[in-house]
Amino acid sequence: MSELAEAVLADASAAELLACPVPARIRAAHLRREDVGIFSGDDDPDVRRSLHVGEVPMPRLAPDEVLIAVLASGINFNTVWSATFLPVPTFAFLARLGRQDPWGARHDQPYHVIGSDAAGVVVRVGSGVRRWSVGERVVVAPAYVDSEDPVTHQDAMTGDQRAWGFETNFGGLADFAVVKASQLLPKPEHLTWEEAAASTLCASTAYRMLVSPRGALMKQGDVVLIWGAAGGLGGYAVQLVLAGGGIPVAVVGSPAKAELLERLGCRHVVDRNTLPAGPDGMRDPATWRALGQRIRATAGEDPHIVFEYTGAETFGASVYLARTAGTVVTCGSSSGYEHQYDNRYLWMRLKRIIGSHGANYQEAWEVNRLLRLGRLTPTLSRVYPLAEVGEATRTVQRNEHLGKVGVLCLAPEPGLGVSDPVRRAEIGERRLGLFREASALVPAAIG
Repeated sequence: MSELAEAVLADASAAELLACPVPARIRAAHLRREDVGIFSGDDDPDVRRSLHVGEVPMPRLAPDEVLIAVLASGINFNTVWSATFLPVPTFAFLARLGRQDPWGARHDQPYHVIGSDAAGVVVRVGSGVRRWSVGERVVVAPAYVDSEDPVTHQDAMTGDQRAWGFETNFGGLADFAVVKASQLLPKPEHLTWEEAAASTLCASTAYRMLVSPRGALMKQGDVVLIWGAAGGLGGYAVQLVLAGGGIPVAVVGSPAKAELLERLGCRHVVDRNTLPAGPDGMRDPATWRALGQRIRATAGEDPHIVFEYTGAETFGASVYLARTAGTVVTCGSSSGYEHQYDNRYLWMRLKRIIGSHGANYQEAWEVNRLLRLGRLTPTLSRVYPLAEVGEATRTVQRNEHLGKVGVLCLAPEPGLGVSDPVRRAEIGERRLGLFREASALVPAAIG
């Protein structure tokens, strides 16, 4: 371990951190360009074959960037996409960024350090950084934006933006990571490193989809249908709906997940395995009708909003199930990108489809405030060391998890990083550890 990493773990002062040399090489989970194509013709591209943990060069720091020592990170579905080289190898993103300017050229390497979540300590700041200082504890918002693009100042997600650690290099699954200063948020003081690290991307994505003026504009009393409600995105969506006075209707895939959501406070839960199964599963209109009847029986009304990210398998049902003048808001397609739906239900019932992607800095700041206040709690269920990042990602790839999967980078063990034990005690360990407790009790029944 480098002298700088040791100083971070010793909770050194800013002056002491600045006195430590920046290491020339860092330990990181990375992909290799030479591995692109190894899954050709493979029906089960096992990400453990493509994810490598080893040393890569420390990148230079641009004027608007900071170097953070990463204590913990998290696995997102874009980690799976990266490691399977689907839908396209991420090296294509790095090459495009490399053509932008000399600082962008740093990213175009034969290796790609991935990871779009991180919590850690600022250890260096670029010459143009004003609002952040060495020694501050931070979490990272994943939107990597160009501040010189005029559209960025209207809404960064419509401008020249990239997903950090997916469409850029030097991501969070490493001992040190490079981020723009405009990605930094103060770490919630009552959370552990791994709890804080695994929250930002999913929580802010769900916030934009549901609460932001650019999303579905959820209001009090809205019935919100949430697919995959026990996942990382879904778990935060349920909490945001409850906190905003809405009525979440959670769709899950097992009794274990249903029980977890009920403990989270969601009164209306549907196990999709209890629905009549047609030959096409959730693509069968008969199944849609049965689910609609179940929703009305439990929540009393059709959904005002459908929270959609599973894609091809569920999108036809989502368009059908939204009430007249209702909204389907989508941020992904984990079951496939080519969606089919009956357009009559859209145009004749005056429904809307809203595309949503990530969150801008203000939206990430707002949701981080909710986390700091304890209004949202982590959906972290499992934690792996960085050396086992392949296993951690495989768990997400095979949907063998609840909520979010965390990864310890420099942190030597779980449970570290809490600087406000009073707030933590007020919220309660049981609430904060709800997803971990559920995962430990029923590891084989998650489904």
